[in-house]
Amino acid sequence: MRRNELLKKRAKYRKRVFRVRKKIFGTPDKPRLSVYRSLRHIYAQLIDDTQGRTLITVSTLSPEIRDEIKNKKKAEQSFLVGKLIAEKANSMNIENVVFDRRGFRYHGRVKALADAARENGLKF
Repeated sequence: MRRNELLKKRAKYRKRVFRVRKKIFGTPDKPRLSVYRSLRHIYAQLIDDTQGRTLITVSTLSPEIRDEIKNKKKAEQSFLVGKLIAEKANSMNIENVVFDRRGFRYHGRVKALADAARENGLKF
């Protein structure tokens, strides 16, 4: 990919991130579930935007699921991340969240994470 094309692609991504983000705000009662997807890993955070605090962080690098995700496809790994973040949120008495997909389309790994979080008790 040429450098100019790469810069345009990044600019489009940043534009999507800001477009999604300006509509979403996390509170202590209803934190923001932010998802970041890299080529190899997926990360999910529950964020309280009023205080600027991250309440919970889970990723494919988390020690709780690191052994489980070996030899699984990326969508299956995302499902396990969604399940773990929902369990941790339930232990902190958080059941309502606002879903922040950032600039990523809602399909594939992002959708798998969201579906797992919903199945395990989070409402959004």
